[in-house]
Amino acid sequence: MLERERKRRYGLLMCGEDSEYLLKRHGGCYGFFTTMLAEEGETWDLYKVVCGEFPENDDVPFYDGFVITGSCHDAHANHPWILQLLTLVHTLDSLNKKILGICFGHQILGRALGGKVGRSASGWDIGVTSINFLPSSSFSSLPSNLSLFECHRDEVRDLPAKAEVIGWSEKTGIEMFRYGDNMLGIQGHPEFNIDIFFHFVDRLLHRNFIQEPYATDVKVKAALWEPDSEAWKTLCLSFLKPQL
Repeated sequence: MLERERKRRYGLLMCGEDSEYLLKRHGGCYGFFTTMLAEEGETWDLYKVVCGEFPENDDVPFYDGFVITGSCHDAHANHPWILQLLTLVHTLDSLNKKILGICFGHQILGRALGGKVGRSASGWDIGVTSINFLPSSSFSSLPSNLSLFECHRDEVRDLPAKAEVIGWSEKTGIEMFRYGDNMLGIQGHPEFNIDIFFHFVDRLLHRNFIQEPYATDVKVKAALWEPDSEAWKTLCLSFLKPQL
């Protein structure tokens, strides 16, 4: 009889703040990420790194992978928790742990690798965006493009030569990249649905990051375009959980 497969364990490194609405409607950040990525028999641990909660050093080797979430903070800032997160990324890389970076997490991976991260010259990119894939990428089964939700004004501007750029859009040159077999950065939000997206647009509006006419416009346009959510889910799962 074959030995039963060991249960996999993952860490969700939460870099933003949950609202009461997100917690009640979607289970918060933990809820919508585990809805997309968690499978039966796995353990998913939440670490609110934005609040200084990090996995213990002795526990890190026992994880199969980590996901770094989005955030309203700047990945190019030097807050203590961001610097600690960068250190953790280096540790995880040295252990060859899988790291999936989403939006802010994508930018953190780029920064940790020595790339350049900062404000986009084209400003906010909010809505459903078509991501174009390079035909020579290591994800050979990808179609020519897939659409997903975007909500960012910062971007990865440059990466070291060893990093492979996989996807780009009209506004962002590095929408997706891979570094070796253990790091994958995605600028957009495959974990969003339309309700979560609308909530984040409202959050940006209430914080005066964007203005009412712009918020209304991106909502109207996003409601008319269905993102390729299942394809993104499959892509993330195939990276984070390769077949043993």
